[in-house]
Amino acid sequence: MLETFRNLTVIGYNWEDHNTEEYCQRSRRHGRHERSHTGEKPCEVFQYGKVFVQHNDLQKHSRTNAGEKPYKCNECGKAFAYHKSLQRHNRTHSAEKCYECNECGKAFAYHDSLQRHKRRHTGEKPYECNQCGKDYSQHGHLQLHKRTHTGEKPYQCNQCGKAFAHYNSLQVHKRTHTGEKPYECNQCGKAFSCLTGLQFHKRTHSGEKPYECNQCGKAFTFHTGLQYHKRTHTGEKSYECNQCGKAFICH
Repeated sequence: MLETFRNLTVIGYNWEDHNTEEYCQRSRRHGRHERSHTGEKPCEVFQYGKVFVQHNDLQKHSRTNAGEKPYKCNECGKAFAYHKSLQRHNRTHSAEKCYECNECGKAFAYHDSLQRHKRRHTGEKPYECNQCGKDYSQHGHLQLHKRTHTGEKPYQCNQCGKAFAHYNSLQVHKRTHTGEKPYECNQCGKAFSCLTGLQFHKRTHSGEKPYECNQCGKAFTFHTGLQYHKRTHTGEKSYECNQCGKAFICH
């Protein structure tokens, strides 16, 4: 760019008769366009070895890794990493929901949202992992699953350095530092740091036991309880005392 400026000046080009700023903007756009053909990616993230054509893409990627979500919905409080994502979300509050599910009646502002929802009824899972064959109803869920194979953990705690594969896992972990327990049982008042903990706890009140042994029919509140019970059938004793050698079914 600087060399072009000098060359044009030498041959008598009058910059006062032209919009220099506009020229620079066109030049930058041209450079970005050329990189879309050449594949040149001048911006590199050394932490993960990913490269990007434009600096904006690099900034967005860095925000994803940091778990930063600066764009917040002022109606429901949901936060997003990108402004476009917030704009799309805002339409769920303001836009007419004209796409209705013919099975349950739930309505959506977008046709593609309805299509994703319908898979809950049909059980369709078109996105399959090419490593283990596990399939998912949504592409985003498949992308998250793939991290179990790659070991990628882009969300890091800024207090202890522990890293996580999923943003929600990082948020739950942070509560171990703050002591925050936002999920409270409406029957006994016991509070939990994550929603799953509260849901499991509620079974102690309801008596729900969804995990049943396929050999004797005994049911359990938690999956771990079923796993320990199954060892009474197999005779497996995985936990051994390192002093006397006696083995036990559970820890």
